[in-house]
Amino acid sequence: MELPLLKDIVIIFALSTFVNFLFTKIKIPTIIGYLLTGVITGPYFLGIVGSNHQIELLAEIGVILLMFTIGLEFSINHLLRIRKIVFFGGFMQLILTAGITMLVARLYNLNWAGALFVGFLTALSSTAVVLKLMQERSEITSNYGRTVLGILIFQDVILIPLLLFTPMLGSEASDIGGQLLPLLGKTVVLVGMVYVGNRWLMPKLLQLVALTKNQELFMMSIFAICLSVALLTSEMGISLAFGAFLAGLMISESEYSANAFGHLIPFKDTFTSFFFVSIGLLLDLSFVADHLTLVFSTVLLVLVIKMVIAGGTAFVLGHTFRGTIMVGFALCQVGEFSFILAQSGLKYNIIPDYYYQLFLAVAIISMSVTPILMMVSRPAADLMLKLPIPKVWVEGLFPLPQIELPALENHVVFIGKDSRSLNLSVMAKYLKMPYVSIIFDPGIVKRLQEKGETVIYGDATNEPILEKAHIKTADVAVISVGNLIVSMAVIDKIRLLNPHVFIIVRTKKVVDIEELYKLGANQVIPEEFETAIDLFERVLKKRLVPQREINRVIAKIRNDHYGIFRDTSNQSDALFKELPNLEIMALKVREGSFVIGKSISDIKFRKVFGVTLVAILRKDKLIEHPDGSKKLEMDDTVYIMGRPEQIANAFELFGQNELAPEES
Repeated sequence: MELPLLKDIVIIFALSTFVNFLFTKIKIPTIIGYLLTGVITGPYFLGIVGSNHQIELLAEIGVILLMFTIGLEFSINHLLRIRKIVFFGGFMQLILTAGITMLVARLYNLNWAGALFVGFLTALSSTAVVLKLMQERSEITSNYGRTVLGILIFQDVILIPLLLFTPMLGSEASDIGGQLLPLLGKTVVLVGMVYVGNRWLMPKLLQLVALTKNQELFMMSIFAICLSVALLTSEMGISLAFGAFLAGLMISESEYSANAFGHLIPFKDTFTSFFFVSIGLLLDLSFVADHLTLVFSTVLLVLVIKMVIAGGTAFVLGHTFRGTIMVGFALCQVGEFSFILAQSGLKYNIIPDYYYQLFLAVAIISMSVTPILMMVSRPAADLMLKLPIPKVWVEGLFPLPQIELPALENHVVFIGKDSRSLNLSVMAKYLKMPYVSIIFDPGIVKRLQEKGETVIYGDATNEPILEKAHIKTADVAVISVGNLIVSMAVIDKIRLLNPHVFIIVRTKKVVDIEELYKLGANQVIPEEFETAIDLFERVLKKRLVPQREINRVIAKIRNDHYGIFRDTSNQSDALFKELPNLEIMALKVREGSFVIGKSISDIKFRKVFGVTLVAILRKDKLIEHPDGSKKLEMDDTVYIMGRPEQIANAFELFGQNELAPEES
């Protein structure tokens, strides 16, 4: 029995798995790997995949699921929150790119309809590739990241009207008027269908299904809704992809949309991979070889046009020169939704096969170079900033007011724009602790400056920015940027300017600790490990483990994991060479504490707990090296030195109603 389709699926899955593994290792979006898989296995190269029609059927299912999930994620409220970027920035980028590309396409001997269609194809960028890269670089919440995201959202939304508009471009000019009225009628019917489905039909239907508590039935219902609406729109002469989007839109406001989306992700990713492989299958490598100069010159032209227009849009939205360059580099490729639109254009004879092959080559190459372009965008911007560029270009149309900070000493410098760093500055302000925040996001800086926060805009890898924050006289610097390379660069600059400042760094992984300590960090907080410790502490509390034991265990865990790195840091400190892993902690004597009225010799810090009392702060007066007869009073601040687990044992002496050490 011949099973050609099964054979092709096995080949595609095997190669896709290998490519996915390889591209994940080298941190390149797997979409590019799927495209290359199609090119390699296709009829124009190795020719080992033959069932193109069946593969296209699987690809069509991938497109349906992709558009369905877009409908599920669609949120009017989210659009309204970033409406300026989405509607103004997205519309400006789309119209300018489509218009200029249309004029250039006329030089390629395309008719007006084909040129306009190519303009729209070129205007769309790759949501999947760009967002994946920005997530890996922790840049989605950055100022430039929000602009890129907003424009991509607009492009995703505008795909739907473009799919509806495509059949009209394929008609003769005299037929367009005749098609417009039926299209408007269909639109009214579809809008009414979505409204009724979203408000009444789908919530009640899905509630009935959910009450059965049968996950299999729930998923079957979701698939049935998706495919039924897609089939209905197809019967009306509108694409399956558009119908799938409407089906997702019907469910989007339901409380069951998140559950449906979560369960559909594996299916969507699997079938979408077939879509990208099918695109690769269609690329004729002999066309690329025969028109090498044309293909690469067109790729370069598209990249430049899209860079300039996307960057110009960012500039109009108020970005600095660096942000303008980074937005331009991020949005310069042709996107995956252009493939869906291009297939529709081919179906309605808007573009001939020659230009379709040229489009495929340009789109695949432009997506493939995107990771490299986004990686070099910041260095390229820094390099260009050394040129004599007009001040308005450098600072943007809406420059931040320059604030002059008074001379500061023994203050804290917070570096980073994530929620952790912002919350730290709020806490410092609450405690009236002198601080300066350095944030590389003009939007956040402007908002905080209006609230009276001590914050400056800039890149902390630049010495002038650190000097403006008076890093030379600071006693603590907190780096919370998430990116290992950037954190290392900031530590290096800070250590050059202030060898004595205490540097605390947040990092994502435990494996990053050693590198950061070697560069000069005093304390490194690995996010993933500290989250695990916090969860474990809650487990111990639930098991009713005494707080003293919890403190001791957690201090021991931290010491076991961090101590190996801490031993190798601060090599110039002779004291800690002799006494590794020692810490000094300030403890407040609270009301009801066991130690109130007790002398230091009575408490037996050293004998019982293994810690040494080095100083007492009493009413702004520091008592250094107190003798054993000195008694502790309420509200004293006691400085004790010892290993983390020893300090944890002594910690509860300073709370309320604590038993004496001899009795515990």
